[in-house]
Amino acid sequence: MRSPVSILEIENITKSYPGRQQVLRGVSLRVDEGSLSGFIGLNGAGKTTTIRIIAGLLTADSGSVMVFGKKIQHSDPEYKRCLGFVLDEPLYFDWMEPGEYLRFVGLMYGLSPREAERRSSELLEFFDLAGKKGDLIRTFSTGMKKKISLAAAVIHKPRMLILDEPFEGIDVLAARTIKEALMMMVGRGMTIMITSHVLATIEKLCSHIAVIHQGRVILEGKTADVKRHARDRAQRSTGEQTLEELFIDLVSPHMGKKPLSYF
Repeated sequence: MRSPVSILEIENITKSYPGRQQVLRGVSLRVDEGSLSGFIGLNGAGKTTTIRIIAGLLTADSGSVMVFGKKIQHSDPEYKRCLGFVLDEPLYFDWMEPGEYLRFVGLMYGLSPREAERRSSELLEFFDLAGKKGDLIRTFSTGMKKKISLAAAVIHKPRMLILDEPFEGIDVLAARTIKEALMMMVGRGMTIMITSHVLATIEKLCSHIAVIHQGRVILEGKTADVKRHARDRAQRSTGEQTLEELFIDLVSPHMGKKPLSYF
């Protein structure tokens, strides 16, 4: 059996912000080729900081990030040609029409005008946005903007896609479209990494999971193995808990809230 090939390897990265405590305290993480990996943790655990370091928007204080076996250099944009990103606060030219924006992104990635046009039309059709091609992106709903962000992230056919909270603030139909797109992409060989607070979705979608807590990855591996380890660490005796229940057991302080005085 062939050993899995890692596409992304993070080794002991740290990060502090001025005037704040250390956000990342030695994060190490591996994402294997062809996997759909979930990266989960509480607010402030370090998920978005980690993603922004991979994207080259932040520089780690120490440690290394390897993409396709090469240590990334933020002054060298070449590694980003093989990656696609949807960040927690997507940036796009919202005064453009969706097709115009997708063509622009395609050209920036080096596609020919004809190929950028072809892929743009296909993506708008796939994400049920063809009927909105004459509207400006600024008029779109949150779910429609998420779809455009995802379309822009894959127009250059990246080997790996990294999504920060792709399901936050969108309706069930938009979420379903995005899930179907992700499953199709993984089925065709793409590697995907997702951060999300929607643990039920992570549990159903992801083949691998990493749990980050207080700036460190505390569990990592195949979804079934992570659930088993979490259950063992939380000293659960049964195997029927959801990922959300096991996650809460793992990271919560197990302390009851003091009642409000006026209740």
